[in-house]
Amino acid sequence: MCDCSIIESIKSRYRSRRALLTRSAMAGAGALAAGLAAGRQSAAQATGEVIDLTHAYDRHFPTFHGRPGFAAQKMADYQRDGYTAFQLLIDEHTGTHVDAPLHFTEAGTPVDGLPPQKLVCPLCVIDISAKAKDDPNASVDVSDIEAWTSRHGAIPKGACVAMLSGWSAKLGDPSYRNDPDGNLAFPGFSREAAEMLVEMDAAALGVDTLSLDTGNTQDFGAHNAWLPTGRYGIESLNNLDKLPPKGATVFVGAPKHAGGSGGPARVLALL
Repeated sequence: MCDCSIIESIKSRYRSRRALLTRSAMAGAGALAAGLAAGRQSAAQATGEVIDLTHAYDRHFPTFHGRPGFAAQKMADYQRDGYTAFQLLIDEHTGTHVDAPLHFTEAGTPVDGLPPQKLVCPLCVIDISAKAKDDPNASVDVSDIEAWTSRHGAIPKGACVAMLSGWSAKLGDPSYRNDPDGNLAFPGFSREAAEMLVEMDAAALGVDTLSLDTGNTQDFGAHNAWLPTGRYGIESLNNLDKLPPKGATVFVGAPKHAGGSGGPARVLALL
């Protein structure tokens, strides 16, 4: 999702942060076992209700780059062949999907290398829908994280921290992707918030929009602060408004194609 005019700036910023990211990646590895334990504990206390956090998608689903991200060709017809089958052509970053570390760092982990322990996480939902009503490029900021922890307690190590902006309700309307002038406009995480959650040893970021970053980003700060540390993101989540701020466990059905930078995922929350 990088604009070519800012690639060199991003590379320079990334090189200057290598030491910090190396320490963060080591901390993330240490959080792996803790995150799995937290996920198991949360699941053990679950009521059994399952909420689907995944959008169904087709060639009309909005994409960051604006081109269709899905195509299907019928290869077998039940009436003719006795069974039904389709051949699919899918953009890795369409629909409800995962961003692997490889998406924003050349040496990053591909989607098939994501540890399965990191795909089952306690889920923390930070609601910024009130400020997103007034600002389509509103962001989850450090102050939002501090307010959440003040009210709900510490964010568990290995957690998935998801932004609830209310954007899912806009799907099917041009405002899901653009402002009235045609500019990309949607909420996301600030760079500083992503960096704070790295220090907290969270495992994943989730958003109900097209990108971890706000639509008007100039440097993809959240992506660059997050993915190169070995963590992953989930974009275009659905039904976050049906979940409590804490207490759910998320199961991320990430794809496993070799060397992928991400891919469409089935994401479920257990209450």
